[in-house]
Amino acid sequence: MLTNEEQKQYNRHLILDKIGEKGQLKLKQAKVLVIGAGGLGCPVLQYITAAGVGTIGIIDHDVVDQSNLQRQILYTIDDIEKSKAEIAANRLSKLNPFVTFQVYKEKLTSENAISLFQKYDVIIDGSDNFTTRYLTNDAAVLTQKPLVYGAIFKFEGQVSVFNYKGSATYRCLYPKPPKPEESPNCSEIGVIGVLPGIIGCLQANEAIKIICEIGDVLANKLLMYNVLNMRQLILKFEKTDNAKITELNDNYDFFCGVKTTQNEITLKQLENNLHHYNLLDVREYSERKQHHIGGQHIPLNELQQRSKEIAIDKPIVVYCKSGIRSQRAINFLEKKFKNAVFFNLKNGIH
Repeated sequence: MLTNEEQKQYNRHLILDKIGEKGQLKLKQAKVLVIGAGGLGCPVLQYITAAGVGTIGIIDHDVVDQSNLQRQILYTIDDIEKSKAEIAANRLSKLNPFVTFQVYKEKLTSENAISLFQKYDVIIDGSDNFTTRYLTNDAAVLTQKPLVYGAIFKFEGQVSVFNYKGSATYRCLYPKPPKPEESPNCSEIGVIGVLPGIIGCLQANEAIKIICEIGDVLANKLLMYNVLNMRQLILKFEKTDNAKITELNDNYDFFCGVKTTQNEITLKQLENNLHHYNLLDVREYSERKQHHIGGQHIPLNELQQRSKEIAIDKPIVVYCKSGIRSQRAINFLEKKFKNAVFFNLKNGIH
């Protein structure tokens, strides 16, 4: 039953046909896991919290960066360098005190995905990389959980629902991941700030429809939305043999073509032997301006045009915020400079 205070909180749902008290109780009893508390995760979390989803899990190992504030509207300037998952849960609890939050300040991996997914009824993917998307899809299939998918790219977004009552999966739509160099993220190409808000709200809407068992869920359909021309397109696709998953992959990075190098160096190791290396910072200009550890600066998206500027007289330590962009840079540079030695700064200068 709903308490008097809950009835006040959810009044507009309770008087709404198709939801009412029955639907609100379903929301209260539901458990939803949100993967990522970033651009998509922020609006998703705000609206499923406001809707009254009883238990919400938030998994994100990242901390708030100033560049996030342009679109990740749960955070403020005072939250920089603090845990996204923790800050999000604290802030959302003030929006709705009737919701229980479970915070996981860790990375989603093949080791924890199954046990984590088993605790929830619906999974919402707010990640920004193909490694996590394929892992999330496979874990959702193995645990038989519906998966609400969202993705953004510059001015365009996508939404779909996978593995819903036997429907098609992410692998049915995208059997193979694109090459890493063909799939830059928003830290490399940018994204208009309002786009994740729009797509995240659509994801939250699909989750509410699934829980309340109302409307036409976006299963076997991909909604594509362009904010520049306000055009919306829905494509239909079918379930294929790619939907069959028997176990999780041991290395989703390898499957997605993300090379993990053994030539890693920690910040402490670098500081102790700084004179032995040349440094290359592949972050954006705004990131460089905020903080750096020296060395040459060539943003990743300029690397191909400016690679001749790189000094290769010493081993080169490439660094970025987290180690992902620097690894992409190394993948390119190793082909360009056959005799040069490259090291990836482990975990970046986060």
